[in-house]
Amino acid sequence: MNFRIFVLALSTFAFGSGALIFVGLLEPMAADLGVSVGAAGQLQTVYVLTSAFAGPPLAFLIGRFERKQVLLIALGVSAALNLACYLTPGFSTILILRALLGAIAAMAGPAASAAASALAPPERRGTALAIVMGGMTVAFLMGIPLGSVVGSAFGWRSAFLLSTGLSAVALIAIALFVPRVTPPAPGPGQGLKGAGVLPLFAATFLAFGANMTITTYIAPILRLQIGVTGAGVAAFQMLVGVGSFLGLALGGRAADRGAGGLSVTVGFLGLAVAAGLHSLELARQGPAGWDAYALVALAVLAGSTALFSVMPVIQSRLIQRAPASAPLALAFNGSSASLGQAFGGALGGVLLAQGALSVTFAGGAIALAAAGFWWVTNGRPSVR
Repeated sequence: MNFRIFVLALSTFAFGSGALIFVGLLEPMAADLGVSVGAAGQLQTVYVLTSAFAGPPLAFLIGRFERKQVLLIALGVSAALNLACYLTPGFSTILILRALLGAIAAMAGPAASAAASALAPPERRGTALAIVMGGMTVAFLMGIPLGSVVGSAFGWRSAFLLSTGLSAVALIAIALFVPRVTPPAPGPGQGLKGAGVLPLFAATFLAFGANMTITTYIAPILRLQIGVTGAGVAAFQMLVGVGSFLGLALGGRAADRGAGGLSVTVGFLGLAVAAGLHSLELARQGPAGWDAYALVALAVLAGSTALFSVMPVIQSRLIQRAPASAPLALAFNGSSASLGQAFGGALGGVLLAQGALSVTFAGGAIALAAAGFWWVTNGRPSVR
């Protein structure tokens, strides 16, 4: 695989880390800022909402711009905004900065995916897209857990300083090693109308909604399940990274083979199983032993594997169905993912007040609904 595609993955690593860099620190952050844990979680919700709504318009407006230039601008602005989050004292200002960061992330994701698609031969496109998404995997494996460790040691604000550094590193690497890539500029709706992409967008929304209902509030859930707090959360966040590596490998191979209908259904069912395991441990009474740790670890691993196994298949099918408008299709898909994250984060924040068990039940219910939806619209052998 082209080395430059791995360099492109640094951008998704930086933005993936920055998106969730603080989730292991929600409780001390909330206490310091004088808001509830549910309110602090909305720092993620506003990020993904602005990313969702800004994505397609930005993809259209910058469609004529060279992809490397777009990535460099996005990473530079991201570094500046994360530094501002580190320096800003109040919750309201951080909320605004996070909204701006979400819009910048909406520029970067489609640019990196479109560049990877252009640099890879058609028969390796699924793997190339999986590699770029693998930057998010490394974010879960290293960036986000490191944010929890650094934030526990030096205060939650230092997590934003770490995110600043990650954006700067990605900017330098892409500037040095990635060539100019200019994909065709999309026209209004070009290639999307009648391409059968709406069910794919809906599947992406449901996948991230099911996962993020739980993942956004993984720190308080882990505390209630097994008493893990602070830097201890990082160990379980690393399991998310391991699972996402496994999921992307499975999904990339399925996409390269032109398969994936049944595998995506299984992926949604895996999300439901993971939510069920979380619920089982939350409902258990008594002190946590090794069996409790193993059950929670399995739930985290299964959930991330399932989520990341479905995305390369969906992205590959989008490019196949709308080849002339791949950047725009990927931008809409990124918006669907962001809306799913926002929906999951907002729903989880509301339900957390009723108890963590209601959060995990909701995540499982969304995943089961998604499995049925995918099988009806995309999973059957007759559906192409």
